[in-house]
Amino acid sequence: MERRLAMSRIRNIGIAAHIDAGKTTLSEAMLFLSGRKHRFGAVDAGEATLDWMPQERERGITITAAATTLPWKGHAINLIDTPGHVDFTAEVERALRVVDGMIALFCAVGGVEAQSEAIWRQAERYGVPRLAFVNKMDRVGADFFGVLEEMRRDLGANPVPLVLPIGAEDGFRGLIDLLTLEAILLEEGEHGAEPPRLPIPAELRRDAEAARERLLEAVAEADDRFLELFLAGEASPEELRAALRRATLAGKIVPVFAGSAAQLKGVRRLLDAVVELLPSPADLPAVRGTWAGQPVARAPSPEEPLSALIFKIQADRHVGKVYFVRVYSGVLRSGASVLHAGRGEVQRVGHLFRVHADERLPVEELGAGEVGALVGLEEAHTGDTLCDPAAPILLEAMEFPAPVLDLAVSPARRTDADRLSRALAALAAEDPTLALRADPETGELVVSGMGELHLEIVVDRLRREFGVEVVAGAPQVAYRETPLRAGEFEHKHVKQTGGRGQYAHLLFRVEPAAPGTGLEFESRVVGGRVPKEYIPAVRKGLAEAMAQGPLGFPVVDLKFILLDGSYHEVDSSEQAFRTCAAQALREALAKLGTLLLEPVMRVEAAVPEASVGAVVGDLAARRGKLLALEQKGSSAVVVARVPLAELFGYATTLRSLTSGRGSFTLRFERYEPVPEALVPKVAKRAPVYSG
Repeated sequence: MERRLAMSRIRNIGIAAHIDAGKTTLSEAMLFLSGRKHRFGAVDAGEATLDWMPQERERGITITAAATTLPWKGHAINLIDTPGHVDFTAEVERALRVVDGMIALFCAVGGVEAQSEAIWRQAERYGVPRLAFVNKMDRVGADFFGVLEEMRRDLGANPVPLVLPIGAEDGFRGLIDLLTLEAILLEEGEHGAEPPRLPIPAELRRDAEAARERLLEAVAEADDRFLELFLAGEASPEELRAALRRATLAGKIVPVFAGSAAQLKGVRRLLDAVVELLPSPADLPAVRGTWAGQPVARAPSPEEPLSALIFKIQADRHVGKVYFVRVYSGVLRSGASVLHAGRGEVQRVGHLFRVHADERLPVEELGAGEVGALVGLEEAHTGDTLCDPAAPILLEAMEFPAPVLDLAVSPARRTDADRLSRALAALAAEDPTLALRADPETGELVVSGMGELHLEIVVDRLRREFGVEVVAGAPQVAYRETPLRAGEFEHKHVKQTGGRGQYAHLLFRVEPAAPGTGLEFESRVVGGRVPKEYIPAVRKGLAEAMAQGPLGFPVVDLKFILLDGSYHEVDSSEQAFRTCAAQALREALAKLGTLLLEPVMRVEAAVPEASVGAVVGDLAARRGKLLALEQKGSSAVVVARVPLAELFGYATTLRSLTSGRGSFTLRFERYEPVPEALVPKVAKRAPVYSG
């Protein structure tokens, strides 16, 4: 059995950025320089190791978070490469939940872009320490200091450069290391070889010393221990490195590096920084959870009881579901019995693996701080906890955004109906932002996702991976309904058809609830007038009725208060109360009326200055509200809030308005009421209400 590496020598990191900033190229450069692979794979040529899906290689984009482990100077770096496209934001969310540190990648030309900001906020929410790497310093328009300023302004970050680029664009030829005050002349080394460290050229010496002084001041401001040494003139290089690490781990500064991943320039210095400045699992505080309503903590140690989180599920036609796990404490062993905390069931672990993209390398155990995969569980979902049955803990679950786009799919051949259902169920188990439902009127399966590309990939995977040809309709906006006002009602369900009948009686109040609430249920029944064993049935009936409101769309953000009711000793049953609740809510919503809601997106379009007027006018015609107009280099960035229903085909329109030079990103922001004049038109496209 292989020797387990000390926790202090493990680094669990993610790479995240806006699309096209070069995340996968940087990952490939790291794999090549570490000796993990012997050839540098070009992303554009479909050679990238971590872009292993056919859909990724064809499109040149990352779709699913891919994991690997690479060695660096006696350390093991568990690396997760995440997608930059907003349709796959769930992949970033779950990666950030389990990594200990992150490399935030910025294009030296594009700077801080829409998805960069979204990912930064996610990392802040999880308290993940970050390094920044300004990539593509060899591109025309590269501006290292401009990116630093955008990080301060747009992200509220405290970026502290640890290197200065020597030149830019075609003249980018090296870095000045501000910790050692040496020049790293990148073009002097062979392709991928360790470059020489030389004295700083005389013409750059003054700038380097000034930048070094700013570095010392920034660290002194962030670390009180170093401040005392700095003021006393006793700050040694070792003390500076230690203080840098403390300030980085505390999130007080963001060390910034620079280079060109495609040219393998500056990547070695970044890898050094990963092991020097980002945390090991041993540096982390105890992971916290609950059990039986009480707080529970587990220190990051293999000596503690087991606690592990399933952060990703992958469907595999040969072995079934593969569960990716992060072990926080204890040791997860192949063949061991573990408690599935959310279900309260003891299950047996099958085989364990370390993961390298789509390769799985069998291992006997995974210790605290390690990331790997397992097979053999009966049933589990993303965000579930596995733990020692003798020492239960339930870790905090993961939250994902709700899907905003619907697509009706049906099998091209009737005989494939069951295969289609199974395939979609497997994909939905793998992807928490993918939702499935059957249309009660047409019998079609409706797949809901985060955007057009997301749904396009789903259909392509059905065909390639599961061998199911499907007929897909046009994507439809995922409209929702919510109660228009509050009201109190009474409903009695009585059915007598010979033998035992059905009886249920409810008095209740329906109110609009806060956005994002879903169903809020409260029972004020006293004296057992509605027996407690029937209350769950009432909730089930409400959920059934909320699947389709009066206008034909799912109902959200509703509060149901059960005030009173009655039951019959013989004729009352769970089924009777379930039916009564569903009928009661449908009638109540029909009388109260519902407000139709539509998903509204944040659009950020980068366009030439000459096209700004046309782009703004087009967005206004799409019911858009202009939020900001910013200057970024030679382009303008138009920021607007636009209903998703008005954005189908927008990519083609933008290309036309900007002569092919414009680009844009979409991000779901919130649901808003549909203008009253448009409600009849939208409702006409919904399934007929059958209440």
